[in-house]
Amino acid sequence: MKRITYILCTVLLVVPFLSSKIIAQDYPPNAEPGKCYAKCMIPDEYENLTEEVLTKQATQRLEIVPAQFEEVDEQVEVKGASTRLEIIPAVYETVTEQIEIKPASFRLEPVAATYKDVETQIMVRPEEIKLVEVPAVYETVTEQIEISPASTKWVKRKGDKNCLSQDPEDCLVWCLVEVPAQYQTVTKTIMKTPPTTKEVVIPAEYKTTKDRVVETPPTTRRVEIPAEYKTITKTIVVRPSETRTIEIPAEFKTVKKTVMVKPAETKVTEVPAQYRTVSNRRLVKAGGFSEWREVLCQNKINAVKVQEIQAALKARGYDPGPIDNVMGKLTKAALVKFQKDNGLPIGQLDFDTLKALGVSY
Repeated sequence: MKRITYILCTVLLVVPFLSSKIIAQDYPPNAEPGKCYAKCMIPDEYENLTEEVLTKQATQRLEIVPAQFEEVDEQVEVKGASTRLEIIPAVYETVTEQIEIKPASFRLEPVAATYKDVETQIMVRPEEIKLVEVPAVYETVTEQIEISPASTKWVKRKGDKNCLSQDPEDCLVWCLVEVPAQYQTVTKTIMKTPPTTKEVVIPAEYKTTKDRVVETPPTTRRVEIPAEYKTITKTIVVRPSETRTIEIPAEFKTVKKTVMVKPAETKVTEVPAQYRTVSNRRLVKAGGFSEWREVLCQNKINAVKVQEIQAALKARGYDPGPIDNVMGKLTKAALVKFQKDNGLPIGQLDFDTLKALGVSY
């Protein structure tokens, strides 16, 4: 940097003696005596462009949706129905029986005559007939009166348990049943017999006289001699032995069974295209050596100015190395990085750079 400034300053001092062949544009325009100028490196200007770049075309993906299963309880026959014969033993009963040990017989016995006192009725007044009124006879009777005749109606009942339909309502049966007639009980009093008259016989009056007469003449009678019996006890069959068939029902057990409630299926899923965001830098303005810029002259680059520059760089996050008042490699590198980061001319202590650092010039 010192070399470039020195040359420029030197060039400015010898300008009147140069040949007329030097082109005027190679010198700083409107240059003032005592000031230093230099052409500094201006970095290229870029702008960041962001665009979406297709990285993968949109596709379709077949997905298999697995079948759905659930566990249900099912009755499984473990032993079939059967029958067995059961012997019902005979039933016996102990009874008492009379047996004849001597047959019946008879004997004749004389029977003496018997006498009796007989009362003889002698009529002292004959009988007569008298008419007597007999009142009517009534009775209370209960009678059934039909209030609703017999009819028929349809009744919905449960059907056969083996009905083939899956809907229980399809297994119901309509039956035509008889509806009996309805009656009402009515109690009423009716005349059983009408009033009448009857003849009442007034018996004749008699006078009793007593006479003793033979009631039965003497005779013989047959006297029955009953048979003689003996009581014995014996066992008799009340009900003979027999066999009967007993139905043994089938045996079942509940097992868990996995059944499919929804079959597997496939579905098409649209897989969207994939894009990647790409950032590109586009050159907006080419850099290079720019127009002449006023720079800090060598006589002004002293230890104090270098210290100010180092402090300003460090305050802005750039590492100039130790603050040693020397424009060393680290300080120069930090200064160039600062110029690049801020789009300033690179390589000289131009006034724009010093102004950006807040350093007086």
